Amino acid sequence: MESNMFCFQCEQTLGGKGCTRHGICGKSPEVAGLQDLLIHMLRGIGFYGQKALEKGQKMDDDTNKFVMDAIFSTLTNVNFDPERFVNYIKKAVEVKAYLKELAGEIEGTVPAAADYIPPMTKEEMLEEAKKFGVMADTGLNEDIRSLRELLTYGMKGMGAYGHHAHILGMMDDRVSHFFYKGLAATIDNSLTVEDLVQLNMEFGQVNFKCIELLDNANTSIYGHPVPTEVLITKKKGPFIIVSGHDLKDLKQLLEQTEGKGINIYTHGEMLPTHAYPELKKHPHLVGNFGGAWQDQQKEFDGLPGAILMTTNCLQKPRDSYKDRIFTSSIVGFPEVAHIQEADGVKDFTPIIKKALELGGWQEDEPEKKILVGFGHNTVLGVADKVIDAVKRGAIKHFFLIGGCDGTKPGRNYYTDFAERAPEDTIILTLACGKFRFNKKEFGTIEGLPRLLDMGQCNDAYSAIKVALALAEAFECSVNELPLSLILSWYEQKAVSILLTLLSLGVKNIHLGPSLPAFVSPNVLQVLVDNFNVTPISNVDADMSAILGEAATA
Repeated sequence: MESNMFCFQCEQTLGGKGCTRHGICGKSPEVAGLQDLLIHMLRGIGFYGQKALEKGQKMDDDTNKFVMDAIFSTLTNVNFDPERFVNYIKKAVEVKAYLKELAGEIEGTVPAAADYIPPMTKEEMLEEAKKFGVMADTGLNEDIRSLRELLTYGMKGMGAYGHHAHILGMMDDRVSHFFYKGLAATIDNSLTVEDLVQLNMEFGQVNFKCIELLDNANTSIYGHPVPTEVLITKKKGPFIIVSGHDLKDLKQLLEQTEGKGINIYTHGEMLPTHAYPELKKHPHLVGNFGGAWQDQQKEFDGLPGAILMTTNCLQKPRDSYKDRIFTSSIVGFPEVAHIQEADGVKDFTPIIKKALELGGWQEDEPEKKILVGFGHNTVLGVADKVIDAVKRGAIKHFFLIGGCDGTKPGRNYYTDFAERAPEDTIILTLACGKFRFNKKEFGTIEGLPRLLDMGQCNDAYSAIKVALALAEAFECSVNELPLSLILSWYEQKAVSILLTLLSLGVKNIHLGPSLPAFVSPNVLQVLVDNFNVTPISNVDADMSAILGEAATA
């Protein structure tokens, strides 16, 4: 088979091995090559950045932001525009030169990757990129490659979380500086398998700090989420659908559409934003449209409204709505209108005009609502009630069923698992995996909803904080709680969260629908031996094993 590219960073990669002709996600070989070259440049930036830090040099904010945003841009379903990557690569040349000067005289050997300078035209870049893909070094030890990629993909996820925290004014040197250390490690041939395993665990701890920062940023500006009913049916009139993850974009759009007769709907991972007091106070934030990211081509087809894509979860737009979809921030697609930022403000006039021009839906649908808003502040606010219910046996077990959704067969497992969870169990959920079952009725236990939506994948901190707090209350470890993690993964933010959970010592994670192609058999064995990471099998077998273990604990 002809090989135009190689990418295996997401769950849906071709045949569970790697996309070689065109990305299943829609990524072209051209974009794949430019992303490979950009990552290669970032590794060199990491080397000189780490050397500068070791000498006590201070990194400026713009440099930190470039590194974080550039690595985020290569995350699955974020940016498909080759011209944007050409610009990133050109900027990377400037950043590397600056850091090289900042680092000064270097003792010892400088890796060839650190001093690499790319050509300045797209055509030449694409030719050069063939030297730097994931599988370009055919002599590299399989386990070393696996652990380097695991770390790289984790940093792509942290780049997303860090980006969101940064635009809200929160960053931390420990987070910013790890990008240099981690990227430098991926071109350090002296590091052993054990060194890289430990570095991945260190990354997990740093990412925990990063998602804590993001939680603090969101809640300090928009308030703590509160239980909120969200309309999931259509209302008559012009509208804009906001997808992705970016709360700041949504807030600015709400302010700019005030009084203009335009309804604002969330889509996908933006659903939980309805629970934030500073967002829900806008009456024209009327509801949520559709389901998870992978359904957007069908759901947006010929839509009589405008769409704003913030951060990741973009699919190739169909011609039927290409004239009414807009990208923002890191997101990009060729020939799709992009909303620029100036001094922290985005002018959404083009998307507002498009929504008014299209006119929207012609009539209301019968109302139907679902409940969101169970972040850590809300759940821990009723912790005494929860703990008492557990002690009395009213609540027997907690299942965290969540993570990234996707298109491959096998994901109905998560729907079936939620539906078959016994009535004396609580289901915690977050990220877009919940769209498999969040419109179903699960009832209550002593007034508590059995299904508690904890938010976006960006809100993973909430789930971890609740688990840690319950462990403290019961004076046990997280692994001794009546809690099971049933996780689905798709892209690299899921990798960063998995590494965070492992770094916290969390064991017995059930992972699916398939295992990452970039994890070698030996590295997988390390995860199984040390953390009992278990592939999902079938619902009945997994449920019996979990509740059987719980019953005998």
